[in-house]
Amino acid sequence: ELTVDAKLSAERARRAGFVGLSFPTIAGFNANGAMPHYRATPAAHAVIEGDGLLLVDSGGQYLGGTTDITRVWPVGRITPAMKRDFTLVLRGTIALSRARFPRATPAPALDALARAPLWAEGLDYGHGTGHGVGYFLAVHEGPQSISRALPEPHTAMQPGMITSIEPGLYRPGRWGVRIENLVLAAPARVAPDSGCGEFLEFETLTLCPIDTRCIERTLLGADEIAWLNAYHARVRERLAPRVAGDARAWLEARTQPL
Repeated sequence: ELTVDAKLSAERARRAGFVGLSFPTIAGFNANGAMPHYRATPAAHAVIEGDGLLLVDSGGQYLGGTTDITRVWPVGRITPAMKRDFTLVLRGTIALSRARFPRATPAPALDALARAPLWAEGLDYGHGTGHGVGYFLAVHEGPQSISRALPEPHTAMQPGMITSIEPGLYRPGRWGVRIENLVLAAPARVAPDSGCGEFLEFETLTLCPIDTRCIERTLLGADEIAWLNAYHARVRERLAPRVAGDARAWLEARTQPL
């Protein structure tokens, strides 16, 4: 885990405009990934070996903006239960990412969209679904929020706001899953004569493969698969010109249609 932290920090430092990390990296393998705010230390960390899930939540401060991303990677062989948990969380990510909603919709209503696939199975997570992110400012920044605990009108999404979408599922002592992208709230493309006022939708800003090796395909609907394939096509199109060699081969492999 410490090696993952150090490697990520070193790679970010190579980028033009990099100023520092936006928060301490979370790299948690198996049971450590079940602690949402875990941080590996020299005195307490796991060695990444054998089988399981590696959760990595990290971000950087750049002159051009602030980032925050979480991905889960399979290590060795993973179990059907791990795949099921990952896929339920992914379904929540997709549901909220493609949502279209009236401007000023209260935060709890959006929060419920991401939780619904988990709630249907009697599952939940103990943190908010999304937090505002500043522009070379705070990685947790309001007033916008996607949380059932913050129903106040000033927390609702407005055009131009950036928020995270990060549902999760945690099995204490076993593993954790969280998938996090940053998204931009923008006016939705709807008929101007609908008579129902202004609608918003999200543009996904984070471009990084979601590891399909962790997915139980039978749990996804055709529309969810279509969303994921379109997302990966966009990731590949935008990133392929920027990488070569092993990195290009990895990108191609991880963005193949499901």
